[in-house]
Amino acid sequence: MSTLDLSNYDISKERGYLCQFNANEVEFTGIMSEVSDIAMGLPQILPSGRVRHILNRDLPETDLSDFLAKCTDAQARIAMVHYAFMVQSFVWGEATAPAYLPKCLAMPIVALADHLGQQPLLPYSSYVLDNWDRFDHDKPIALDNIYMRQHFLGGQDEAWFVLIHVAIEAKAGRALALMGPIVDAVEKGDLDEVQNKLGKMALTWDKINAIFDRMPERCDPYVYFERVRPYIHGWRDNPALPNGIIYEGTRFGTEAQAFRGQTGSQSSIVPAMDALLGIGHAADPLKEYLDQLHIYRPTDHRRFIDDVRSKSRLRDFVKTAGHKGLAEAYNANVQAISDFRTRHLEYAASYINKQGKSAAGNDTDVGTGGTPFMKYLKKHRDETKANLVSV
Repeated sequence: MSTLDLSNYDISKERGYLCQFNANEVEFTGIMSEVSDIAMGLPQILPSGRVRHILNRDLPETDLSDFLAKCTDAQARIAMVHYAFMVQSFVWGEATAPAYLPKCLAMPIVALADHLGQQPLLPYSSYVLDNWDRFDHDKPIALDNIYMRQHFLGGQDEAWFVLIHVAIEAKAGRALALMGPIVDAVEKGDLDEVQNKLGKMALTWDKINAIFDRMPERCDPYVYFERVRPYIHGWRDNPALPNGIIYEGTRFGTEAQAFRGQTGSQSSIVPAMDALLGIGHAADPLKEYLDQLHIYRPTDHRRFIDDVRSKSRLRDFVKTAGHKGLAEAYNANVQAISDFRTRHLEYAASYINKQGKSAAGNDTDVGTGGTPFMKYLKKHRDETKANLVSV
């Protein structure tokens, strides 16, 4: 068995980092059933402009201790999806951001985040990894067979944005499944096996990049900026919430908290590839930001990235082998990651940077995590290409 067996990290070849359960089979009873119904009604509530009044009125102030003591992991994660979407809606669903989260939202989101080892707002895992299902469970996880479960406003553009990420995550499972065998083959000095597995990994990345290319098909840049992006911001380095937010009735007391917003940079795919390939980045504000995002990932996925980084000797193996075919297979993967980052840079420009200025908190120069991103995305793309090995 590989030293990086995916089953030890809540990952699989078929689903990658996506939830390993079928989300639509997760059921709730009692108060959590009521909470689920309210959350799923957000597309009806948000257009009213009175989301705070309605959530304050309808959500019970509930202690989740009993629920968390008895629930399955899947129930905790779907509850996190529902509460995280309601938290974001409460903060960003009206013209100005509030200074606090009421107990009916603050207490459950903090309890769930603590239970799952994450942060008390919307993480990528709740936005993407745990927020999908298939129309036909006998067919693959592909764009023509998946749907988004929990929405903010709803609509094609919001769903497509999330589902592109879901499809990428599923396809990436094949690349993740090759990491352990590559690490093992390097330890054995099996050059042919390393080259073979790297070749298969590069082919998988061709498919990942082809999925990423499809983002503009059903997600319009203007609609994304005005109707999708506003709800996924955080409250760290955000001028609309310079002091963060007070989580009423929680262990934080009356001290405002500042957390980074949901972003695709919380995905664990590229960090795992960087760890395997030995790609590093020079210090800059984006690297510091990306390092900070590590704690926003699910705990098992963090551990996988850390273990890949500590075990992989791939880059040194390729450089010292002096073998053209091996170097070309390695470079094909480095180039694929560079191409992925190039496409990300292009989307950041068209979907964010080139859009007109909008409301406070939805700045065209700042990412949803709160950083000036354009020049650093280009720098990281260029640093990736700089890791190509001479053949």
